[in-house]
Amino acid sequence: MMKKINLYALFMVILFTACKSESPKESTPKKPNIVYILADDLGYGDVQSYNPEGKIPTPHLDNMAKNGLLFTDAHTSSSVCTPTRYGILTGRYNWRSKLKKHVLNGYSKSLIKQERTTIADMLKSQGYNTAFIGKWHLGWDWELKDQDSLKVNGLSVDFTKPVKNGPTTHGFDYAFGFCGSLDMPPYVYIENEMPTMVPTEYTRSKGMKSWRKGLTADDFSHIKVLQDITDKAVTYISDKAKEDKPFFLYLPLPAPHTPILPTEAFLGKSKTNIYGDFVMQVDDVVNQVREALKKQGISENTLLVFTSDNGCSPKADFKTLETFGHDPSNPLRGHKADIYEGGHRVPFIVEWPAKGLKNKTSDKVICTTDFFATCAEIAGYNMPDSEGEDSYSMLPLISGESNNAIREYTVHHSIDGRFAIRQGDWKLAFCPGSGGWSAPRPRDIIKNKLVLPPLQLFNLKDDIGETKNVIDENPEVAVQLKAALKKIILDGRSTPGEIQANEGMAGWTQIESIIN
Repeated sequence: MMKKINLYALFMVILFTACKSESPKESTPKKPNIVYILADDLGYGDVQSYNPEGKIPTPHLDNMAKNGLLFTDAHTSSSVCTPTRYGILTGRYNWRSKLKKHVLNGYSKSLIKQERTTIADMLKSQGYNTAFIGKWHLGWDWELKDQDSLKVNGLSVDFTKPVKNGPTTHGFDYAFGFCGSLDMPPYVYIENEMPTMVPTEYTRSKGMKSWRKGLTADDFSHIKVLQDITDKAVTYISDKAKEDKPFFLYLPLPAPHTPILPTEAFLGKSKTNIYGDFVMQVDDVVNQVREALKKQGISENTLLVFTSDNGCSPKADFKTLETFGHDPSNPLRGHKADIYEGGHRVPFIVEWPAKGLKNKTSDKVICTTDFFATCAEIAGYNMPDSEGEDSYSMLPLISGESNNAIREYTVHHSIDGRFAIRQGDWKLAFCPGSGGWSAPRPRDIIKNKLVLPPLQLFNLKDDIGETKNVIDENPEVAVQLKAALKKIILDGRSTPGEIQANEGMAGWTQIESIIN
């Protein structure tokens, strides 16, 4: 009898152990996929969610905003593209690099140092698959036939060899795109650092459809580029959705920057001009990406970000748009290249159905450099002092955990290398005019010997259009903001942490009046 009981007990133990081993393990929630769509030269007032008076329909961006969080006070780190892209990928203000003003071209060498950690490096270390698809514009090193020269016409480039110090050097597992803007030669795709074809002809175009004369590959059709990279992005999403690891897709678009080339399906669709049509095609790209995420069943746990690299360019033809009642910068002053708000305040929409706020707006100041720290917090990555020096996590704002401001100061930068600093409602610009392309332009001030105040102080709460310089009434505010900017520059960071070094400080004339 005792033997039967013992055998029964042993049987029950074995059965319990077997059942326990076959039961599903408690799974750790999968980290979210991250998709970052960066438009090129899209104005704050070009999206109807930001400008109800605007005449260009943007239904898909509006739907994204209704299902997500719309930031009304979001800024790029520069009012032109190369510097902004540097800030997005590194979490560091662009002017801390060797590029103090202007942008790179299609033959420029890599701006990001190899030892600099990018957001792709960081996410890759946390188990993400990473991809860049689109417009790079941060330089890479072409292989040269003649190592002593690099002719702008590309004749000294060996297009049969891979490029160096490109996207895959900076953390991307997959890369497909082109080096500069869509109007900068060479017009050649690279895939994983290898040119897809050797360019054999020169092309150029003028007007709103303009691109500079340059070497062009047979598989590179300017009018097809936007859809080409969208197709690549959709394929990447489809492929990676089947894998058991999260992915990061950085999707910088070449539109609506020149050449302004909407495809036939969008011609006349906006009922404005071809710029408006091109904006609608950008809106459609957002739809294709969102639909791809939904089709794969991963939209709920995907953090999708849409923004622009700076304000709208005058190439959009402001006068014609005005006849239709559309202002790409409404209600801001200035446009692309400027230190004024129209140069760097941009649309910024975040959609994350699983954890993000829905149909909400935030008036908290954010910067495109903040993407680094946001992704670091999401991925569980501890940032060392030498990374993301100007990046603050937006995650509390996105999730609704907190509505407190995440940054005390934000530094703005123009194409001419001019600075402005923002704190609360106050903005202090360290130049007598726009610092860019709108009046009064730096060159016109010099040429016409205009006498203008060297500093401009605006209260953006009272004067969003920056029409009145109130520095004479508030000199103490200007003194405090100047001291704050000096510290941010010299500390090599604006976040808490150990002091870091800036690149190329010697002979940096634009900051002499600030730090001395």
